[in-house]
Amino acid sequence: MKLPTLFISHGSPTFALEPGKLGPQLGALGARLPRPRAVLVMSPHWMTRAVEVQALSAPATIHDFGGFPPALYALAYPAPGAPEVAAEVRALLARQGISAAASTTGGLDHGAWVPLMHLYPAADVPVLQVSQPATRDPRAIFALGEALAPLREAGVLLVGSGTLTHNLYEFRSGAARDGYPAEFAAWVWQRIAAGDVDGLLDYRAQAPHAVRAHPTDEHLMPLFFALGAAGAAPAERLDGGISDGILSMDSFVFDPVREEATA
Repeated sequence: MKLPTLFISHGSPTFALEPGKLGPQLGALGARLPRPRAVLVMSPHWMTRAVEVQALSAPATIHDFGGFPPALYALAYPAPGAPEVAAEVRALLARQGISAAASTTGGLDHGAWVPLMHLYPAADVPVLQVSQPATRDPRAIFALGEALAPLREAGVLLVGSGTLTHNLYEFRSGAARDGYPAEFAAWVWQRIAAGDVDGLLDYRAQAPHAVRAHPTDEHLMPLFFALGAAGAAPAERLDGGISDGILSMDSFVFDPVREEATA
């Protein structure tokens, strides 16, 4: 069975403790999906010049943030790694002329483990990450997703983890909340529902409030990873609401598994 691809808005690290609207929906999604061999995550919190793939047997839980409640630093997500899947990832990328090094250091950044605490709370599904290349070209990220699409039929769940709107200056400064995150999120969903990949790739010119929603665009890039891996497919929206008036937590399931297929 071909697994879907996901774009998950991970928001603030406190999402691990405060599930809001999205957390229960991720839990329900994880429960109804066919159990994957592994989850492969692209997160903006592991960016490299060239592509790297985690080949760890037991990735650590990295608390790559500061100034949050002590309870957050006590959390761990002890999922096993998947070195054999890392080899498959590198082989698929090589077929498309994309060189990818194996990484045996580090662990799961919060863009990976925080949403996975809701999706697979038992931490019993192997997890690995592919680094996000330091590029501002969404087509390059889309191409990575396309190259790894065959993993969907090999039991690997591909997840792009970012945040649908991400203006940290306004988040930290308490700037006026005027509803623009919802407008930007609605435009993205309209383009997804219409199958307008070209429009999405050109979001910076076409979307309302694009530069304000993403002064830097690393947190939107994982959306294009999930899109590329999904191909021309329908999608399901998980309405995550707006966190702190700034962060749209909307998330998407591309090419969702039909209920009758899981029965």
